[in-house]
Amino acid sequence: MKTMTLTAYGPDATFTETDTARPVVTSGHVVVRIKATSVNTIDTMIKDLGSDLPLSPALPAVLGMDFAGVIEEVGDEVTGFAAGDEVYGCAGGLADLKGALAEYMLADARLIAKKPQSLSMREAAALPLVGITAWEGLHRAGVSDGQSVLVQGGAGGVGHLAVQIARHLGAQVAATGTGAAQMQVIEGFGATPIDFKTTQIDDYVAAQTGGAGFGVVFDTVGGANMTNSFAAAGLNAHVVTTVALSEIDLSPAHFKGLSLHIVFMLLPMLHNVNRTAHGEILAQLAALVDAGAVKPLLDDKQFTLDQVGEAYARLKSGNARGKVVIEV
Repeated sequence: MKTMTLTAYGPDATFTETDTARPVVTSGHVVVRIKATSVNTIDTMIKDLGSDLPLSPALPAVLGMDFAGVIEEVGDEVTGFAAGDEVYGCAGGLADLKGALAEYMLADARLIAKKPQSLSMREAAALPLVGITAWEGLHRAGVSDGQSVLVQGGAGGVGHLAVQIARHLGAQVAATGTGAAQMQVIEGFGATPIDFKTTQIDDYVAAQTGGAGFGVVFDTVGGANMTNSFAAAGLNAHVVTTVALSEIDLSPAHFKGLSLHIVFMLLPMLHNVNRTAHGEILAQLAALVDAGAVKPLLDDKQFTLDQVGEAYARLKSGNARGKVVIEV
């Protein structure tokens, strides 16, 4: 099969087209004919940083976590799936799990679900990692009907799905971004847009919550922005972050009695723990999509498997508006 392989790590490393053996199905797994795979920030980090990240695969490496495709073979002890099923998931591209930058992929059946019927393969491939992350964060924070939720980075990959899922759960949602394009995306998904470059935190907290602060703040930006999330949160509120790789003063969180939730959705893949939870989330997410409650945002630029390097560069450029997807 055709595979795009890395033989070195680093910002200047390039993907090489190689002819490798098609995977052999094993117990508990399926072989998927890959139709599309999306690029996530963690994919570009692995490529650029390599061994500096404890989750990077050994070289030569096949990256690509998210995918959508068709099941070709089903291993022993797999239930609920059959050859010919259209599926999607996040099941490889790190540690010892081969990724989706290939024509075929071996995937743990616990990490996949039948893809949303209303989406194309390209659209479905954009959802798994960001969808699971958004879902997990909102449910860990206990988002419920009538609650006030602020999504930091509401036009981003995780953010635009967090906005939609939070609204489905009945929350009143506001989201930060900057510029007319991001404001349009946020408003289009039903949230109140807040331009963080032109609006002060105290002002939007007063306007949206009467000065009480948000009950849940979902921070997809992280770093120094965490202090802004603490400032926007109400007393005994929940702050969810997907980017906690920083040193930060927790004093503001202490004096508000905040609960901090760190979401790292790769843990089931890395440690083979509770993988069935991801398959269950993907199945529920597919139902929401088919019911019209959730829709992925895709970048206009389209890429094929031999354009992987260009797709990675597109995401890193910051110019992509929505998820970057590679069609196989």
